[in-house]
Amino acid sequence: MTRKNRLPLFPDDYINSKAEEYDSSKWMERNQKRATVLSLHYLYDNKLNDKKDNANKIGDTFLILDLGCGTGFSSEILVENGYRVIGIDVLLDMLSIAQEKKRTSNLYKILEYILADINFLPIRGEMVDHIISISSYNFITYRMENYGERVKRLNDTAKYLHKILKERGRIIIEFYPKNDKELKIFSNSFINNGFNGYMVKNKPSQKSGQTFLLLKKISEKNGDMQILWES
Repeated sequence: MTRKNRLPLFPDDYINSKAEEYDSSKWMERNQKRATVLSLHYLYDNKLNDKKDNANKIGDTFLILDLGCGTGFSSEILVENGYRVIGIDVLLDMLSIAQEKKRTSNLYKILEYILADINFLPIRGEMVDHIISISSYNFITYRMENYGERVKRLNDTAKYLHKILKERGRIIIEFYPKNDKELKIFSNSFINNGFNGYMVKNKPSQKSGQTFLLLKKISEKNGDMQILWES
Protein backbone atom coordinates (compact mmCIF):
# COMPACT_ATOMS: atom_id res chain seq x y z
CA MET A 1 0.00 0.00 0.00
CA THR A 2 1.14 3.55 -0.58
CA ARG A 3 0.13 6.82 0.95
CA LYS A 4 0.12 9.94 -1.17
CA ASN A 5 3.67 11.29 -1.48
CA ARG A 6 5.31 8.61 0.66
CA LEU A 7 5.61 4.91 1.35
CA PRO A 8 3.73 3.68 4.43
CA LEU A 9 5.40 2.68 7.66
CA PHE A 10 4.66 -0.86 8.82
CA PRO A 11 2.92 -1.52 11.14
CA ASP A 12 2.51 2.07 12.37
CA ASP A 13 0.28 3.23 9.49
CA TYR A 14 -2.11 0.29 9.92
CA ILE A 15 -2.87 0.07 13.65
CA ASN A 16 -5.10 1.87 16.16
CA SER A 17 -6.76 4.95 14.61
CA LYS A 18 -4.65 4.58 11.46
CA ALA A 19 -6.63 1.46 10.54
CA GLU A 20 -9.88 3.44 10.55
CA GLU A 21 -8.19 6.24 8.61
CA TYR A 22 -7.01 3.73 6.04
CA ASP A 23 -10.45 2.20 5.59
CA SER A 24 -12.20 5.58 5.28
CA SER A 25 -9.81 6.85 2.59
CA LYS A 26 -11.59 6.91 -0.77
CA TRP A 27 -8.24 7.36 -2.47
CA MET A 28 -6.91 4.21 -0.82
CA GLU A 29 -10.03 2.20 -1.56
CA ARG A 30 -9.99 3.25 -5.21
CA ASN A 31 -6.32 2.36 -5.69
CA GLN A 32 -6.51 -0.96 -3.85
CA LYS A 33 -9.56 -2.08 -5.79
CA ARG A 34 -8.08 -0.93 -9.09
CA ALA A 35 -4.94 -2.97 -8.41
CA THR A 36 -7.09 -6.00 -7.55
CA VAL A 37 -9.06 -5.75 -10.79
CA LEU A 38 -5.80 -5.52 -12.72
CA SER A 39 -4.45 -8.52 -10.81
CA LEU A 40 -7.50 -10.55 -11.84
CA HIS A 41 -6.77 -9.62 -15.44
CA TYR A 42 -3.16 -10.78 -15.03
CA LEU A 43 -4.33 -14.01 -13.38
CA TYR A 44 -5.47 -15.21 -16.80
CA ASP A 45 -2.65 -13.69 -18.84
CA ASN A 46 -2.18 -15.73 -22.02
CA LYS A 47 1.59 -15.76 -21.60
CA LEU A 48 1.20 -17.95 -18.51
CA ASN A 49 -0.73 -20.58 -20.46
CA ASP A 50 0.56 -23.79 -21.97
CA LYS A 51 -1.02 -26.97 -23.36
CA LYS A 52 -1.67 -28.40 -19.89
CA ASP A 53 -3.70 -25.42 -18.69
CA ASN A 54 -7.47 -25.57 -18.59
CA ALA A 55 -9.51 -22.83 -20.25
CA ASN A 56 -10.25 -21.12 -16.94
CA LYS A 57 -12.14 -17.86 -17.06
CA ILE A 58 -12.69 -14.99 -14.68
CA GLY A 59 -15.59 -15.84 -12.43
CA ASP A 60 -14.93 -19.59 -12.21
CA THR A 61 -15.52 -20.78 -8.64
CA PHE A 62 -11.95 -20.99 -7.44
CA LEU A 63 -10.61 -20.55 -3.93
CA ILE A 64 -8.31 -17.54 -3.84
CA LEU A 65 -6.04 -16.64 -0.94
CA ASP A 66 -5.83 -12.87 -0.42
CA LEU A 67 -2.49 -12.29 1.30
CA GLY A 68 -2.34 -9.10 3.34
CA CYS A 69 -6.05 -8.38 2.85
CA GLY A 70 -6.11 -5.38 5.21
CA THR A 71 -9.62 -4.04 5.73
CA GLY A 72 -10.97 -6.10 2.85
CA PHE A 73 -10.86 -3.88 -0.24
CA SER A 74 -9.19 -6.56 -2.36
CA SER A 75 -11.26 -9.42 -0.90
CA GLU A 76 -14.46 -7.54 -1.75
CA ILE A 77 -13.49 -7.32 -5.43
CA LEU A 78 -12.61 -11.03 -5.52
CA VAL A 79 -15.95 -12.04 -3.98
CA GLU A 80 -17.85 -9.73 -6.32
CA ASN A 81 -16.20 -11.57 -9.22
CA GLY A 82 -17.51 -14.91 -8.01
CA TYR A 83 -14.56 -16.39 -6.12
CA ARG A 84 -14.42 -18.08 -2.75
CA VAL A 85 -11.91 -16.10 -0.71
CA ILE A 86 -9.75 -16.52 2.37
CA GLY A 87 -8.33 -13.19 3.48
CA ILE A 88 -5.15 -13.27 5.57
CA ASP A 89 -3.71 -10.40 7.59
CA VAL A 90 -1.34 -10.19 10.54
CA LEU A 91 -2.79 -6.95 11.95
CA LEU A 92 -5.85 -7.37 14.18
CA ASP A 93 -6.91 -3.72 13.85
CA MET A 94 -7.15 -4.03 10.06
CA LEU A 95 -8.77 -7.46 10.07
CA SER A 96 -11.38 -6.45 12.66
CA ILE A 97 -12.69 -3.79 10.26
CA ALA A 98 -12.86 -6.35 7.45
CA GLN A 99 -14.71 -8.77 9.72
CA GLU A 100 -17.27 -6.14 10.68
CA LYS A 101 -17.94 -5.28 7.03
CA LYS A 102 -18.40 -8.97 6.28
CA ARG A 103 -20.84 -9.37 9.19
CA THR A 104 -23.13 -6.60 7.93
CA SER A 105 -23.26 -7.73 4.30
CA ASN A 106 -24.95 -10.78 2.80
CA LEU A 107 -22.63 -10.56 -0.20
CA TYR A 108 -19.69 -12.04 1.67
CA LYS A 109 -21.02 -15.45 2.71
CA ILE A 110 -18.19 -17.14 0.78
CA LEU A 111 -15.52 -15.03 2.46
CA GLU A 112 -13.42 -16.05 5.44
CA TYR A 113 -10.87 -13.92 7.28
CA ILE A 114 -7.96 -15.37 9.25
CA LEU A 115 -5.53 -13.56 11.55
CA ALA A 116 -2.13 -14.99 10.58
CA ASP A 117 1.35 -14.16 9.38
CA ILE A 118 1.91 -14.58 5.62
CA ASN A 119 5.00 -16.61 6.50
CA PHE A 120 3.10 -19.04 8.76
CA LEU A 121 -0.28 -19.71 7.17
CA PRO A 122 -2.74 -22.25 8.61
CA ILE A 123 -3.42 -23.66 5.15
CA ARG A 124 -3.11 -27.32 4.06
CA GLY A 125 -1.03 -28.44 1.11
CA GLU A 126 -2.56 -28.08 -2.37
CA MET A 127 -5.69 -26.45 -0.97
CA VAL A 128 -5.68 -23.10 -2.79
CA ASP A 129 -6.38 -22.53 -6.50
CA HIS A 130 -4.75 -19.10 -6.78
CA ILE A 131 -3.14 -16.42 -4.61
CA ILE A 132 -3.31 -12.64 -4.88
CA SER A 133 -1.42 -10.13 -2.77
CA ILE A 134 -2.06 -6.39 -3.13
CA SER A 135 0.53 -3.95 -1.81
CA SER A 136 1.61 -6.02 1.18
CA TYR A 137 4.26 -8.54 0.10
CA ASN A 138 7.06 -6.06 0.85
CA PHE A 139 6.27 -6.37 4.53
CA ILE A 140 7.26 -10.02 4.93
CA THR A 141 10.86 -8.86 5.41
CA TYR A 142 9.86 -6.19 7.92
CA ARG A 143 12.76 -5.23 10.22
CA MET A 144 15.18 -7.58 8.46
CA GLU A 145 18.31 -5.60 7.67
CA ASN A 146 20.61 -8.56 7.05
CA TYR A 147 20.64 -9.52 3.36
CA GLY A 148 20.99 -13.25 4.00
CA GLU A 149 18.14 -13.21 6.50
CA ARG A 150 15.87 -11.47 3.99
CA VAL A 151 16.74 -13.92 1.23
CA LYS A 152 16.03 -16.88 3.52
CA ARG A 153 12.65 -15.47 4.56
CA LEU A 154 11.63 -14.85 0.95
CA ASN A 155 12.72 -18.32 -0.14
CA ASP A 156 10.97 -20.01 2.78
CA THR A 157 7.76 -18.13 2.02
CA ALA A 158 7.89 -18.96 -1.71
CA LYS A 159 8.40 -22.65 -0.88
CA TYR A 160 5.36 -22.64 1.38
CA LEU A 161 3.17 -20.84 -1.15
CA HIS A 162 4.22 -23.47 -3.70
CA LYS A 163 3.14 -26.17 -1.24
CA ILE A 164 -0.35 -24.82 -0.56
CA LEU A 165 -1.16 -24.10 -4.23
CA LYS A 166 -2.91 -26.71 -6.33
CA GLU A 167 -1.20 -27.99 -9.45
CA ARG A 168 -0.57 -25.15 -11.92
CA GLY A 169 -1.95 -22.61 -9.46
CA ARG A 170 -1.09 -18.97 -10.02
CA ILE A 171 0.10 -16.08 -7.90
CA ILE A 172 -0.26 -12.39 -8.71
CA ILE A 173 1.75 -10.10 -6.45
CA GLU A 174 1.42 -6.32 -6.66
CA PHE A 175 4.12 -4.60 -4.63
CA TYR A 176 6.55 -1.69 -4.51
CA PRO A 177 10.23 -2.70 -4.56
CA LYS A 178 12.62 0.01 -3.46
CA ASN A 179 15.17 -0.68 -6.18
CA ASP A 180 16.45 -3.27 -8.66
CA LYS A 181 18.28 -5.19 -5.94
CA GLU A 182 15.12 -5.69 -3.90
CA LEU A 183 13.13 -6.57 -7.00
CA LYS A 184 15.69 -9.21 -7.92
CA ILE A 185 15.68 -11.00 -4.56
CA PHE A 186 11.87 -11.04 -4.50
CA SER A 187 11.54 -12.43 -8.03
CA ASN A 188 14.44 -14.89 -7.57
CA SER A 189 12.77 -16.36 -4.50
CA PHE A 190 9.99 -17.61 -6.78
CA ILE A 191 12.19 -18.57 -9.72
CA ASN A 192 14.28 -20.75 -7.42
CA ASN A 193 11.33 -22.44 -5.74
CA GLY A 194 9.09 -23.92 -8.39
CA PHE A 195 7.55 -20.93 -10.17
CA ASN A 196 7.83 -19.37 -13.58
CA GLY A 197 6.23 -16.25 -14.99
CA TYR A 198 6.65 -12.61 -15.83
CA MET A 199 7.23 -9.21 -14.30
CA VAL A 200 5.20 -6.16 -15.27
CA LYS A 201 6.06 -2.64 -14.16
CA ASN A 202 3.56 0.20 -14.24
CA LYS A 203 6.30 2.58 -15.42
CA PRO A 204 9.12 0.60 -17.08
CA SER A 205 11.61 3.48 -16.84
CA GLN A 206 11.37 3.62 -13.03
CA LYS A 207 13.71 1.58 -10.84
CA SER A 208 11.04 1.36 -8.14
CA GLY A 209 7.28 1.84 -8.10
CA GLN A 210 4.27 -0.39 -8.72
CA THR A 211 5.30 -3.84 -9.93
CA PHE A 212 3.36 -7.02 -10.64
CA LEU A 213 4.79 -10.53 -10.51
CA LEU A 214 2.72 -12.95 -12.63
CA LEU A 215 3.63 -16.43 -11.45
CA LYS A 216 2.58 -20.01 -12.08
CA LYS A 217 3.41 -23.10 -10.06
CA ILE A 218 5.40 -25.63 -12.08
CA SER A 219 6.30 -29.21 -11.26
CA GLU A 220 9.93 -28.79 -12.27
CA LYS A 221 12.10 -25.72 -12.53
CA ASN A 222 12.34 -24.94 -16.21
CA GLY A 223 14.30 -21.79 -16.68
CA ASP A 224 14.50 -18.21 -15.54
CA MET A 225 11.58 -15.87 -15.15
CA GLN A 226 10.91 -14.06 -18.40
CA ILE A 227 10.65 -10.29 -18.21
CA LEU A 228 7.72 -8.51 -19.81
CA TRP A 229 7.68 -4.74 -19.68
CA GLU A 230 4.27 -3.10 -20.09
CA SER A 231 3.07 0.43 -19.53
